[in-house]
Amino acid sequence: METSLYLPVKAFLEAAGYAVKGEIGGCDLVGLSEGDPTVVVVCELKLSFNLELVLQAVDRAAMSDEVWIAARVSAKGRGREADKRYRDLCRRLGIGMLGVSDTGEVSVIVSSISPMPRTNPKRRSRLVREHQRRRGDPVLGGSTRVPQMTAYRQQALICAAALQQGLARPRDMKAQAPDAGKILLGNVYGWFERLDKGVYALTPAGAEALLRWPQTVVFAADSAEAPSEGA
Repeated sequence: METSLYLPVKAFLEAAGYAVKGEIGGCDLVGLSEGDPTVVVVCELKLSFNLELVLQAVDRAAMSDEVWIAARVSAKGRGREADKRYRDLCRRLGIGMLGVSDTGEVSVIVSSISPMPRTNPKRRSRLVREHQRRRGDPVLGGSTRVPQMTAYRQQALICAAALQQGLARPRDMKAQAPDAGKILLGNVYGWFERLDKGVYALTPAGAEALLRWPQTVVFAADSAEAPSEGA
């Protein structure tokens, strides 16, 4: 599976100075530099180099500064990575190629020598915002057919954990989940039940979600004098 390539490629880009997380904005892997301005690097993963991988990279160019594709290299040297035409195509498009061996060694086949034009600032901004808001790196790049652990879902799970611990008001959760009020009111996943103004309870669906994604968050409730938060 593509997920087997994620950790080697992540380590490669982290060694180059990027903070890397998987499955953000439809991208298998997103890396951000620590400099100012931030450099956004996207890498798409496939088990073998093919045209679809190049097409994905072209699409990702609209929201990144640098695009790479990565695939497992053929043990017999007969894969697309050995095709000069394929390498030249990537080179002309400014797409870097990374080869991953069976042992997890990552090698540069084609350098991303020319940054792709930034043609869609809104998509790029969404990518950066999701990367920065997501806690840790909860999803292996290349994961498919499973619910994606977005920053929103992470905050919703924190709210669910707070309700499970007996905290019923958004104000008691805001230190860990800044958008708690909106998340509880919106109830996108059906995890919350509104009991009264600004007071919520956990539904059976929310309890099931915590069994699937256990949380270890410790909450410190605000004082009773804190102003109530209407929702």
